[in-house]
Amino acid sequence: MKILAFAASNHSNSINKQLVSHISGKFEGHDVELLDINDYEMPIYSIDREVSGGVPKLAEDFAAKIDGTDLLIISLAEYNGSYSTAFKNIFDWISRIPNRSAFGDKKVFLTATAPGPKGGLTILEIAKARFPYNGGDVIEDFSLPNFSENFDIERGIIDEEKKKELEAKIEKLKQVLEN
Repeated sequence: MKILAFAASNHSNSINKQLVSHISGKFEGHDVELLDINDYEMPIYSIDREVSGGVPKLAEDFAAKIDGTDLLIISLAEYNGSYSTAFKNIFDWISRIPNRSAFGDKKVFLTATAPGPKGGLTILEIAKARFPYNGGDVIEDFSLPNFSENFDIERGIIDEEKKKELEAKIEKLKQVLEN
């Protein structure tokens, strides 16, 4: 199984990057690519830019990565109750590529974390409602609240309940993908 994983944040020390890196490591024996969206920085999407210059090659490259995978693992950063600007811009550009949906009709595991008690739940709910309209088949989602209290860079998730929840969701994902 091919897996493409990334944090929807361009922050160099993103807690969502730490979470998605940890989660992607749970798929041993699978072909996992951990992407950094900083490698896909493009002009802010506008119709005028699209008309004058077309879709940037970086958007096409990002879409090709999606097209070549079986599962997307995306850890969503929540900025002011919504997507990060960096992710939203990539999303806008890839949605403009002709003859394909933004998320390529791929299965998706959405995750989020935050420093506070909601753990990115607002953005998870938005994405779970929005992704299916853009070709993202959301199979599972996972939220880790209070990141600094519940995650250790060496040990991963240290809250036992959240650790068990994540393990169960990963097992379900593996079963869905193997069938």
